[in-house]
Amino acid sequence: MRMTLLRDVTIVTMNDRDEILTGDVMFDKDIIVSVGSRITSYDPETTAVIEAKGKLLLPGFVQTHIHLCQTLFRGQADDMALMDWLRKRIWPLEAAHDEESVYYSALLGIGELLRSGTTTILDMETVSHTDFAFQALAASGIRAISGKVMMDDGGDVPAGLQEDTDRSLAESTALLEKWHGHDGGRLQYAYSPRFVVSCSERLLTEVRDLSAKHQVLVHTHAAENLEEIELVMRQRSMRNIVYLDHLGLTSRRLVLAHCIWLDDEEREILRRTGTRMTHCPGSNLKLASGIAPVPDLLEQGIHIGIGADGAPCNNTLDMFQEMRLTALLHKVRCGPEAMNARTVLRMATIGGARTLGLDHLIGSIEPGKKADLVLLDLDDFHTFPSYEADPYSRVVYAASRGNVQDVWIDGKLVVENGRVKTVDRGIVLREADRSIARLLKRI
Repeated sequence: MRMTLLRDVTIVTMNDRDEILTGDVMFDKDIIVSVGSRITSYDPETTAVIEAKGKLLLPGFVQTHIHLCQTLFRGQADDMALMDWLRKRIWPLEAAHDEESVYYSALLGIGELLRSGTTTILDMETVSHTDFAFQALAASGIRAISGKVMMDDGGDVPAGLQEDTDRSLAESTALLEKWHGHDGGRLQYAYSPRFVVSCSERLLTEVRDLSAKHQVLVHTHAAENLEEIELVMRQRSMRNIVYLDHLGLTSRRLVLAHCIWLDDEEREILRRTGTRMTHCPGSNLKLASGIAPVPDLLEQGIHIGIGADGAPCNNTLDMFQEMRLTALLHKVRCGPEAMNARTVLRMATIGGARTLGLDHLIGSIEPGKKADLVLLDLDDFHTFPSYEADPYSRVVYAASRGNVQDVWIDGKLVVENGRVKTVDRGIVLREADRSIARLLKRI
């Protein structure tokens, strides 16, 4: 079928006017062509019709910080602070990865993401075998920006993650040349230096130049943990974001994960340069890293997306959980009116798209945009009553991934009636267990 018609659905558009409409939505292959108007004339031979009365249609969720290579490590690194978590568990496990384990780790995470309504991710892989993560991304149908992690400095890094600077840069650019723009732009590349602690100044300045040359994102971590900040101060004599700005890396192409411990100078750098950031409340709480000053930064006009981070520091990739945490966490410090449901849902959709520079394509339900859509069935005990209920509140405070019925990416149905169509659940679960058993023996 070329056309898809959703009839009589409640449409949470997330457009500039925050319109909520009831009517029909039609898309032609991958592009939305009509929103809200009743469509009475269509060709039944070429149009798939879905009766969606009482259902809620959302833009697909956009997660702006994910580590698919870590999905296999779920439950392997609980109850630790960041630097111990990295040194004692995550880095040894990442160093033990092989091609097959990276592939199935990615598919395991993608299956969870699709099942819970996430259609776009910004992903950071590990040092080796990133081509196999891209193969998983390509096969699954998810929209993704991804890149191999870059680590050419730091004494605590296992041998399997220690890189030569030239080789790291060359491998990253080779992956960009192979995968950036794949499938009509569904897959893109981002240079991904892990963080200042594990990257030389030469690598970071080369990444700056390559990002400008190819006009692609740079994705890294910053100001997540106090020990990390102390290490950066000792190594570079500057705070994280001051140092990145000193190198000329701060710009609209830079996406920083976490940004919890910022001083006034760093906040101003983010505002002045248009640097984007990602809020990861589940990860930040579990690692006891702290609480990012998100309401204050939003007031300054900084673009902020939401991400689950990795499975071993969360331990779920579910955007519904991250939205709820984002909404509730900041009320403790800023009062009950802070971070209302509408603000949070915007961060999870159009806000995430803006963070990634994709808001011209995705993030809202409007004619001309990509058909990346999520259909929710909210007929359940935990989401009722529905009478005069605020749809933003129902989604952010009450709904769960179990309410996801159908998901489309580029107009293709990737989840149907709660079942992921593009990832073989049985094979992936079996191979995930085999892979993590192999890695644990290896370390």
